[in-house]
Amino acid sequence: MSVIENSKLTVVGAGAVGSSVAYAALIRGSARHVALYDIAAEKTEAEVLDLAHGAQFTGSSDIVGGADISVAAGSHVVVITAGAKQKPGQTRIELAGVNAGILKSMMPRLLDVAPDATYVIVTNPCDVLTVLAQEATGLPYERIFASGTVLDTSRLRWKLAQRAGVSIASVHAYIVGEHGDTEFPLWSHATIGTVPILDWEPLDGQPKFSVDELDQIAVDVRDSAYKVIQGKGATNYAIGLSSARIVEAVLNDEHAVMPVSTVLDGFHGVSGVALSVPSVVSRTGAAPIRTTAFSPSELGLFRRSADALRDVAASLH
Repeated sequence: MSVIENSKLTVVGAGAVGSSVAYAALIRGSARHVALYDIAAEKTEAEVLDLAHGAQFTGSSDIVGGADISVAAGSHVVVITAGAKQKPGQTRIELAGVNAGILKSMMPRLLDVAPDATYVIVTNPCDVLTVLAQEATGLPYERIFASGTVLDTSRLRWKLAQRAGVSIASVHAYIVGEHGDTEFPLWSHATIGTVPILDWEPLDGQPKFSVDELDQIAVDVRDSAYKVIQGKGATNYAIGLSSARIVEAVLNDEHAVMPVSTVLDGFHGVSGVALSVPSVVSRTGAAPIRTTAFSPSELGLFRRSADALRDVAASLH
């Protein structure tokens, strides 16, 4: 493995999500240098100043930033969080159109100053925007991908761990597909330790998981972002942490398995759309694990997810 020395992360977008990514990266020591870029100069400078004031307590990382895109120069990883929020009554396709315009105008400028970076799209709808960003830049599929269902998978494992009475690290389960309404768990591979999820006997005397209960957990995970947004206006802390974790997998050349979203090429017959599947994340980017098996019903859900995203992407071309 080849760890990147003197590594640099640039976070694009100084809103709630972008600032949380920078904060998480500083606390975790994800990169040696962190930069925050946003066209809102006063807001960005204030966020950078606030973060820099805590530098004594965050190890060896430093933070810079501003409204000049040159702050991204020399980045090894660029995390993109910039974009419009979904407004009440606004459809996902309408939101995608607005954010696609922002991304298409920004990507060539970012490539000029950070031509060798790996790009991670967090802005929603991240799967569709990854396809458009890849088309706009011509970057290899592995070097531009979305955070995808890394956060959704963390939500799933947290809920399963609570119910099963074990640590989150002992739960092995993935959400795949769209980061959104058509996502679904790969229950056929879900285990606690080495025990298949339906065979697990909770240590506190609770009954085993049932299929109906697992179905409800999947719905709760899918809709959990809506609950957070309703209560506080945005999801930011957990996506900040999960994005920082993805950055570390790249900069440390970890070859970590994560359900990020890359543009697929012949994955179980799916091509030309970005969907989350277990992928190896390393210094070279993200590579889908092609031997990932799906049950027949899961394969149907996966193709349904692909069709839904293909329709959105087609509407934006």
